[in-house]
Amino acid sequence: MKGRCMERTIVYFEDMRENNTDTVFRLVEERARTLGIKKVVLASTTGATAMRAVEFFKGKDVKLIVIPHQFGFRETHGFRQELVQPIKEAGHEVHVGTMLFHTENFYDSNVPTLMANLLRCFCQGIKVCFEIAFMATDAGLVTIGEKVIAIAGTGRGADTALVVQASSSRNLKKFRVNEILCKPLNSLNVEELRE
Repeated sequence: MKGRCMERTIVYFEDMRENNTDTVFRLVEERARTLGIKKVVLASTTGATAMRAVEFFKGKDVKLIVIPHQFGFRETHGFRQELVQPIKEAGHEVHVGTMLFHTENFYDSNVPTLMANLLRCFCQGIKVCFEIAFMATDAGLVTIGEKVIAIAGTGRGADTALVVQASSSRNLKKFRVNEILCKPLNSLNVEELRE
């Protein structure tokens, strides 16, 4: 007996550049509309990608949940605080929480680091998409089992997007990746392979 199958397109970026961001947003907007998804969880370190997203998704019935780095991740918090109010006034959310895969030696455990490194085998953006979806769910901005799209990137801008069924960090087994919309090819150079 044949099982049901379907085809979906994954867009692969040949390099990790900031100018991939608009393509990512177009792919996300199209898939969100098709699937009836109303929430997009977006990583934004400085707020620049968040503001581009606010402008792009204006009037498109999508609520953005912007997730910057946690406080204390670097010496200064990179997300420009003056952007929080305009983002919220546009009907979106900004949530700063604990970055789950950056808690090295958390209670003498290296599990967060192991998980981060495993997910980076796909690409940095995949790791961040998992992390921000957990953070948004832990904050109550997304419900367990809710289908959302997570957007992240490598360096500046966005280059990765996943359709996921969200879960909290306490219920990792309930988290599901339904689709990979796009990601960089993520080829390694010889020096990286030797590490």
